[in-house]
Amino acid sequence: MKTRITITIDNELLKRVDEVARRENNGSRSFTVEKIIKERLSPYARKTAIILAGGRGTRLRPLTYELPKPMMTIRGKPIMEYMIEQLKAADVYDLVISIGYLGEKIKAHFGDGSKFGVRIKYVEEKEPLGTGGAVKSCENYIHDDVLVLNGDNLFDFDLSKIYSFHKKERPFATIALTNQEKTSNFGVVNMDGSIITKFIEKPKTEQSSHLINAGIYVLSPKFISWLPEGPSKIEEMFEKLAPKGVINGFVYTGRWMPCDSIELYDKAIKSWV
Repeated sequence: MKTRITITIDNELLKRVDEVARRENNGSRSFTVEKIIKERLSPYARKTAIILAGGRGTRLRPLTYELPKPMMTIRGKPIMEYMIEQLKAADVYDLVISIGYLGEKIKAHFGDGSKFGVRIKYVEEKEPLGTGGAVKSCENYIHDDVLVLNGDNLFDFDLSKIYSFHKKERPFATIALTNQEKTSNFGVVNMDGSIITKFIEKPKTEQSSHLINAGIYVLSPKFISWLPEGPSKIEEMFEKLAPKGVINGFVYTGRWMPCDSIELYDKAIKSWV
């Protein structure tokens, strides 16, 4: 049973509602508003993201002696702030940030997230846990498929697209992939349709694939349950499960700029607009 109501809404907010309606091809304001309300009021329906921000940033020294990688600035704004803007654009407002090295500086800047229009919880690494261990440590906050992002990348990727793709295909994990002309410093993937069949780490010869892991994932609770307690690498679990046909790739076009070395950070400062 439904009840008809009349509401007054800010014009800019109404534009965002219409954008969501167009993106999801439902064309209905009332349907979209109802969907958003359900997502915001039900803790099990809301989309959640984990941001991995505990690394020591050794390749960025001496800059990271005083700042953690996600707090490095591009045009006066921390890298993680750009990331949060991308999450909000995809209607993701519940964030879990895994912090470690100089994590107090991240907490001091972002707090509970209210100043940035999101809700933030923090999970602190007492010891370096790696990407897999960091995700595993956030398990108590995960009730559904979750976006996971490395905290040192800039991108202009519509995160709602990979999330919707994952929900439709229902793999154990979906990895965002981006094309790179030079792949010698990255791992590339082989695919069969949308299924990743093999990972090739830092290929020394020219490969048919130029698709690399962009450090953006959607993970199912099942996948996270398989991660071991303690330090681990999420990439190793991907490699282990790929032959089973349960890891999907989602190829996107758009800008992607890792900022995990002095050279790459300098490039981002010069070219990111």
